[in-house]
Amino acid sequence: MRELPQFAFDEGLLREIRDRFWHVEKDCFGRKRIFFDNAGGSLRLKDAAAARAEMERIGECPERTNDIAAWLQEIKEQGVNDLKKVIFGGDETGAIAAELTPSQVMYRIVRAIVENVPGKNVVTTSLEHPSAYDSAKVYAGRMGMEFRVAAANLRTGGVDTAEILRLLDKDTCLLSVMSASNVTGFIFNLAEIAEEARRIKPDLFIITDAVQHLPHGAMDAKKLGLDGITYGPYKHFGVRGCGYGYVSDRVARLPHDKLDAKPPNEWELGTYPHPNFAALAKVVDYVCWLGARFTDSGDRRAQYVSGIEKIHAHEHSLLIRMLDGTARVPGLRRIDGVKVHADSPNEVDRDPIAAIGIRGMDCTAAAEEYFRRGITVNARVNTSLYSKRIVESLGLSGVIRVSPLHCNNFDEIDRFLEVTKEIAGKAGG
Repeated sequence: MRELPQFAFDEGLLREIRDRFWHVEKDCFGRKRIFFDNAGGSLRLKDAAAARAEMERIGECPERTNDIAAWLQEIKEQGVNDLKKVIFGGDETGAIAAELTPSQVMYRIVRAIVENVPGKNVVTTSLEHPSAYDSAKVYAGRMGMEFRVAAANLRTGGVDTAEILRLLDKDTCLLSVMSASNVTGFIFNLAEIAEEARRIKPDLFIITDAVQHLPHGAMDAKKLGLDGITYGPYKHFGVRGCGYGYVSDRVARLPHDKLDAKPPNEWELGTYPHPNFAALAKVVDYVCWLGARFTDSGDRRAQYVSGIEKIHAHEHSLLIRMLDGTARVPGLRRIDGVKVHADSPNEVDRDPIAAIGIRGMDCTAAAEEYFRRGITVNARVNTSLYSKRIVESLGLSGVIRVSPLHCNNFDEIDRFLEVTKEIAGKAGG
């Protein structure tokens, strides 16, 4: 991994950014708080929420021939284009799948590949979200294929490329590897993994769960040669109730659930809801608005990539501040009684997540104590079906997951550190 130079949005721009989001400083009940649970569902962009609400008022069917229907079709086409070319970095030949959740999309993609591509094994990692891990396991089992799992590196909180490659061979049907861990923030080197994996099997199908990473890092499906990507707008300043996926042309043409009269590479089942696409376009508009400040390009994809890169750089600075602190406020690494899990100082280019523990305190109890003190974090513990396999693969029973967003500032990081020191002091006292 690479270490990024320190960068932060200036105060004027950060004020503009914060003003574009709901509930940055107060929750929906009007209580003052700091929201550091963006890995579970991010703060909402005001324009995205408003666009969806406005579109929900419209009852017309977009499959008609009038001007309203044509307008609704334009909204859908803009959303599909933004997904395929701007967010996923794919090409014209790929297809977009839409469901209520990214998990449903993942199951559709995995099923299409494993049921129709010859092979004897399926490979994934121990850190995958249950939708990726379970779908690979379920369909491998149904097709009589061996299910292989690459183990986590306890030091980095990720999975080594060599560990993944060790499990691949000429009979591997599918490699499913996430873009970044939603527990530790570890960013997988997809470019290296894809390149080396295809040295072993040139036509290997490779997919990635990018729900965690896409709000913090640009994706280039075409350059990486990815066959499937899943994405959830609810973590990307957008709305819940929709999940999207990109599939390459060769996956799009595999047998899959579709209306019989539709083209063989069509993954649209029914009519896509235009309110969700309207909200999605506002998310892309926002990132492009931000990116246009740092690039002279008028291209929507170029502005988007510029915006995401600056978002990631600002979040990186927040994370370093959280870990190292200042002369006045000690960081997590220097607070007595606090353990930063999977903390590797030489590998700091992560999504904005810190996985911590407080000596003498249960993770769930700690999260509740933070909440009482006006800070929202999350406990990922082995009593949860979403967390058990993941945290135990890291040699842990649970972590306190702290996940800020680019609209947060250093004052909020410092306040979190002050509260952490107080909680740790009482827990150990």
